[in-house]
Amino acid sequence: METYKIVRFYFRRKARTIRRGLTLAEAQRHCNDPETSSSTAKGKVARSRTRRIGPWFDGFNVEGNR
Repeated sequence: METYKIVRFYFRRKARTIRRGLTLAEAQRHCNDPETSSSTAKGKVARSRTRRIGPWFDGFNVEGNR
């Protein structure tokens, strides 16, 4: 079964994996949340992250077979 990982991409930094072992539906649900992009997030944590590090967004990639 394919699993997916959430990768946080930054404009000024190297991307990093923030979650692993998700189904496709879970990965899509995460990335469809407005709080997973600096351009659409309204929450305190996301806005603080954007002020500290600049633009970012979450995407997903196939992780591999488990």
